[in-house]
Amino acid sequence: MPSLRQRKRYMKFEITSERKLEYYEIRDAVTNSIVSWIGTKGTARSGFRLIKNLWEPQKSEGVLQCDPKFVDDIKVALALIRQIGDSKVIFIVTKVSGTIKSLRQN
Repeated sequence: MPSLRQRKRYMKFEITSERKLEYYEIRDAVTNSIVSWIGTKGTARSGFRLIKNLWEPQKSEGVLQCDPKFVDDIKVALALIRQIGDSKVIFIVTKVSGTIKSLRQN
């Protein structure tokens, strides 16, 4: 039933880094940060997912999906990531939306 379906929010983020980062490096760093911030149980409840086909390596931009109740926790977990591998990084959440289409309009 549609009323039982989990709601979603999409967060568009960009990464400032010293070098080009691969998708798997970002996925691992984001997952580890979220698990350390809200725990394993919270990560499962958040419905967190990094959408692979929306990752743009040229612009260092990507889209992350989560439950609306966990948007603030995910933002904090992203802000806590300071280093991936040997390069320093800064995560900036540029927009939060209920649909992917509205994220692409900007």
